[in-house]
Amino acid sequence: MAAELLLLLLVCAGGLLLPAEAQDSYDQLPTVDKAGVDLALEQLLTNSGVRHHFRFLKSVEKKERDEGFGVRFLYHHFHLRPTRCAKGTAASDSRICPFRNDRPLMDCAVCYKTMDEQIETTPEPYVHCIQRPRLTEEMTTTRMNHWKKMTYKTGGATIMALSTG
Repeated sequence: MAAELLLLLLVCAGGLLLPAEAQDSYDQLPTVDKAGVDLALEQLLTNSGVRHHFRFLKSVEKKERDEGFGVRFLYHHFHLRPTRCAKGTAASDSRICPFRNDRPLMDCAVCYKTMDEQIETTPEPYVHCIQRPRLTEEMTTTRMNHWKKMTYKTGGATIMALSTG
């Protein structure tokens, strides 16, 4: 009986800790990933059809291609969750803007090029966010096609192709 009570207490305590940990997951992201999340949040903020304030919830998938010399291409698929704060609120602290559970997640994907950890404007970063229930397979395919198009290389100079004369 005492063991069952202790197990129940541990499960309940773990359930309380998990949401707080998930709410602060943005702080655990590398700087370059935060920049991509910030692009999506900025797009949602400027979209008049979006009525809620959002915060980062979790990463779903990440892809990275290192081109050398500080150049990287990144693809980041993640979820944002609406909060109880008004749209436009600058605060992203979990104590000030707690997550809402009565609205669907926002499913986002971003593709962008960085140079020395800064997002480059060429090629233009791709940002796509939609409410999770409305995401279609076609949209998922389009996202991956943007990643492939951005990282596709037709070839480049090689040491054998260089002329010395």
